Amino acid sequence: MVTLEKLETAAEMLKAIAHPIRIAIVGMLDNKKKLNVTQIHKTLKIEQAVASHHLSILKNKGVLLSERSGKNSYYSLKHQRLSQIVACIDKCQQ
Repeated sequence: MVTLEKLETAAEMLKAIAHPIRIAIVGMLDNKKKLNVTQIHKTLKIEQAVASHHLSILKNKGVLLSERSGKNSYYSLKHQRLSQIVACIDKCQQ
C-alpha cells in the first residue's frame, strides 16, 4: 500500500528532477552509470558550477548518491527506476 509519507517523498523527488538540466543529468546516469561533475558539465556543455549546483539539489533530495574516489565524487542514481521518468518524457514528446 502506498502511504502518504511515500507519496510526499516521491513528490519531493519529482520536484527536484523538474528542471531541464536535472532531467538531462538523470538521463545520463541510467544503466547504473557513475559520472563525475567534469564528465557531466562537459557533456551538457554547461559551466562546472552550474552542474555542481544541480547535482547538489538532486543529492539533497534523495535522487542521487555520491561516492568519493580520490579528488573526484562520482554520482549515480539512488533508484535506477528514476531513469524511466526520462524515458517516459521522451516518449511523450513524440
